[in-house]
Amino acid sequence: MRYIKRHIESTIQKAAKIFSAVLITGARQVGKTTLLKHITTDVQYTTLDDPILLQSAIEEAGSFFKTTPPPVIVDEIKYAPNLFPYIKMIADETGKKGQFYLTGSQQFKMMKNVSESLAGRIGIVNLLGLSLREIKSDIFDMPFIPTQAYLDKRKMTVKSIDYKEVWEIIHKGAMPAMYANEVDWQMFYGAYTKTYIERDVRELTQVGDELKFVKFMAVIASRTSQMLNLTAISNEIGISVPTADRWLSILISSNIVYLMQPFYKNITKRAIKTPKLYFLDTGLAAYLTKWNTPEVLEAGAMSGAFFESFVVAEVLKSYYNAGVLEPALYYYRDKDQKEIDIIIQQDGMLYPIEIKKTANPRKEHIASFSVLNKIKDIQAGTGAVICMYDKCIKIDENNITVPIMYL
Repeated sequence: MRYIKRHIESTIQKAAKIFSAVLITGARQVGKTTLLKHITTDVQYTTLDDPILLQSAIEEAGSFFKTTPPPVIVDEIKYAPNLFPYIKMIADETGKKGQFYLTGSQQFKMMKNVSESLAGRIGIVNLLGLSLREIKSDIFDMPFIPTQAYLDKRKMTVKSIDYKEVWEIIHKGAMPAMYANEVDWQMFYGAYTKTYIERDVRELTQVGDELKFVKFMAVIASRTSQMLNLTAISNEIGISVPTADRWLSILISSNIVYLMQPFYKNITKRAIKTPKLYFLDTGLAAYLTKWNTPEVLEAGAMSGAFFESFVVAEVLKSYYNAGVLEPALYYYRDKDQKEIDIIIQQDGMLYPIEIKKTANPRKEHIASFSVLNKIKDIQAGTGAVICMYDKCIKIDENNITVPIMYL
């Protein structure tokens, strides 16, 4: 199977020189194991998907690393969190770096014992699906920010992409298997959903009605790029709000869904404080919402929501791949319906971004950026409209168009 080079490789290698252990989190099948095997060819591999090894890890944790000594890859470490104290013990005794490479499909915040047992000894990276840069074999690896300095460097390696190909990628999704082999889209995401529920969901909570949970996933996918409304979601499915909240936390912890927090500090009392919901893999979202071809998705009522979700995921990937676990990304909306899709906060500056699938960006698309001028002690940076127009041009003195291939 063809290996697609991942931009997070250098981040993992850097972490392995600093920490005794490196933890790679990410959704199922985003390529965590393949990536580690590729960059650590001389490191022993073991997986806790193997029931015999898992039994050993749980029942004989104290001797587990005597039979599988470091350096070692431990796949799906989440199944045996009782190994963490022994990893700490070995790390402290030897002082060696890069001894443990761990993977798990839960976000690091949700994994028991990581912060308590391995504080200061573990480097954590979050891997999403393939980025557009990786799909296009583009070597550029800087986190996205709409500054002139970024754009000047970006244009040196940028690969062209046409309108049709963008929608094919949005519909196909970001799972490496979709690009490494000829894979049936419907069959792949059907099997993915089944495996995800049988493994990750059952592990995280007891879901009594699995068919209802699939419906819940579909409803969440249908609301991608919208503000979170758990009451409406629970009513639509016929579950309680606490159940909807618990199920949503499963999707978040297993890297299926991302909640973008609102920016409201020091700005206005009229700002809305509800997070905005994004499905991180547009292919899985398309499968769940039954948009079965790129053409019907592009022409359909949800095309704008899918385009926005794709852009948000690409921006996130650019930060995660560079080792930034919690990028300062926000959105803004107020009761006057003024909205900014993304605000990037960096070095005391706020960079407003509007996302439009149009190839004809206009000044009206940046009208809401003016709300940032009300913020004390923070300066507004260059604003951008990320769109399908193929050139970077100035909309006005402070705002520019950014073609999607510049992400």
